[in-house]
Amino acid sequence: MRTTLDIDSALLDKVVDATGEKTKSKAVNSALKEYIRRKQVQEFIDSWGKIVVDDYSKEVEEANRKRHEFLDSIGRDSDR
Repeated sequence: MRTTLDIDSALLDKVVDATGEKTKSKAVNSALKEYIRRKQVQEFIDSWGKIVVDDYSKEVEEANRKRHEFLDSIGRDSDR
């Protein structure tokens, strides 16, 4: 998409150098993608402690124990 923007030329040159892209358009797109990625990472980090995760490890251990007992009782290898 073509857009006309007023961008500081020294800043744009720094973005081209920093991204290693060969064109200004690619450099700007790369910088915008990186900016969005960093914002999403920060939002994820900020959400830590706010997300409740149920821990089913005890139930899984118990189900595996019962599975092994059952397989042992019928004489099949329980993949231990």
